[in-house]
Amino acid sequence: MKNNIKFLLLSLLVVLYSCDSELDINEDPNSPQEIDAGLALSAVEGSLVTVMGGDLFNLGGIYAQYYTQSPGASQYENIDTYNINVDYANRLWTELYAGALNDAKFVLDKSEENGETGTYLIATCLQAYTYQILTDVFGDIPYTEALEGQNNLSPMPTSGEEIYLDLIAKIDSALAQYEQNPVESSVGAQDLIYGADMTSWIQFANTLKLKLYMRMSYTSQNNSAEVLALLNNGNFITADAKFDAFIDATDKRNPFYEVQIASTGLGDVNNVASNSLHEYLESNSDTIRLKTIYRANKNGEYIGIDQGDGITSNFSNQKSNEFSRPRVAPLTPVYLITLSESSFLQAEALARYSGAAAAESLYNQGIVQSFLLNISKTEDYTNTEAVTVANEMIGTGGAYEFDTTVSTEELVEQIIIQKWVALAGVNNIEAWIETTRTKFPELVSNTPDYSLGRRLVSVTSVLPGNSIPSSVFYPDNEVTRNSNLNQKQNLLVKVWWDQK
Repeated sequence: MKNNIKFLLLSLLVVLYSCDSELDINEDPNSPQEIDAGLALSAVEGSLVTVMGGDLFNLGGIYAQYYTQSPGASQYENIDTYNINVDYANRLWTELYAGALNDAKFVLDKSEENGETGTYLIATCLQAYTYQILTDVFGDIPYTEALEGQNNLSPMPTSGEEIYLDLIAKIDSALAQYEQNPVESSVGAQDLIYGADMTSWIQFANTLKLKLYMRMSYTSQNNSAEVLALLNNGNFITADAKFDAFIDATDKRNPFYEVQIASTGLGDVNNVASNSLHEYLESNSDTIRLKTIYRANKNGEYIGIDQGDGITSNFSNQKSNEFSRPRVAPLTPVYLITLSESSFLQAEALARYSGAAAAESLYNQGIVQSFLLNISKTEDYTNTEAVTVANEMIGTGGAYEFDTTVSTEELVEQIIIQKWVALAGVNNIEAWIETTRTKFPELVSNTPDYSLGRRLVSVTSVLPGNSIPSSVFYPDNEVTRNSNLNQKQNLLVKVWWDQK
């Protein structure tokens, strides 16, 4: 099923390629004899979206505590109990390395050869984003020696810290090359995210850099000068970075929908709402986002389950349709970075380095943008309604009013809790990564006050103490083939920036 989704994406790319090319009756337009940089760039995006909107969307959804395993099914008990095995990541690792990164290398080589600095910048951004995801999920990974093919079948892993610094350097270099010699990208519509609009990709590069810098905020690499320089420049994304080239037909839909919800997939029986987010929204009367992140149960009610509790006997004989479930539709886009995420990144940076007053407007803006993105999933609310409600909630006395009188870390907590909400059903793996970095929402082992924004250690956890996974096992396929990659001892091994 998941391979079919990738084949679908690639077939869409070929169609786009043939539509953009001149018709030659001596060639089959659906089977180009030579893959050019544009088609390869589309393939990069296709591979990345397959993983971000599929396996990592599901994993992040459970680990960030948006979803939990439903009663009456068992597909993801291993994730919900923090007991995933070494085979879990075989497919997604291969898709990102052999697919996205290998194709990105081809695009980089071709665009450099042709002096096309615009395409080079786009490919650099996608490459950096992919490596960032890999090292944030797995820790130290093959990087410096990666993608050498038969010349190096056992690449040494590179430390996550070194990878981060090199990614920033590569982005800076690609930006400088484009600025010095601005050759517009020729890929056009084959770029399925921004249509090769270079202004948007420059903004994406700056936003991605800010994300990388903020990920380092609890480490010795914390760099307030570079962060403030980015903030002063202010050239961040002005449109969501998203992939929405889906069709409402079998194997042509959003990856999570195709696998988890469609009757031709797993049939909507596994993922139900975790009370960690569900009750936070309900107790704060955040009805719009509750009803746009989740679907109602068969009776039109919104009901969640404590994390992991669906696996216990407390809900014997109950089915997934008796609870709220993820609201993901056939055409739901896969998001790489959203406007609201960008605003919360800026808000956190300002809270850390400029104070509460500077952060407040970006915090408020992030919440409004989150409401607007969420209502795009339905036709139940207008933009005016969403903005009105959001402004009420962030206004004086509102549930989400920003308290500027607290400590820096308490300012960050307010921002990250709202970022956690905003990423729900949008970029789930990013949410788990951010909860790991900041430890917000706070993790508790007893019945929490969900209204404050709290996560509950899965009631069926196999891990010791008040802990949840900090990283994911390397795929067994890679460890078996790569003599220089040693499997980690357990899921508690921390990523380098996890130092709070």
